[in-house]
Amino acid sequence: MTLTADDVKKIAHLARLGINQQNIASYTKDLSGMLQLMTQMSETNTDGVLPMAHPMDQTQRLRADEVTENNNRNNFQAIAPQIEDGLYLVPKVIE
Repeated sequence: MTLTADDVKKIAHLARLGINQQNIASYTKDLSGMLQLMTQMSETNTDGVLPMAHPMDQTQRLRADEVTENNNRNNFQAIAPQIEDGLYLVPKVIE
């Protein structure tokens, strides 16, 4: 698919992008090239190819799910201006 200068202007308007007149030819060429690449890629036979989460076929290193810090809630709430039932009370800001 090849775009025209009018197509690029319309796309820029819809995207709320300001482009200079002298750059329109360059944008037209670049966007047309991207669309041609996407057309080529969509025509590629992918039968039998499984989806991948990562192109390098790597697995994520996971750490053990264990508590590493002490519970300091009582210490923090001791210095809070207002608390009730373990919750911090704050002034109402929205009516």
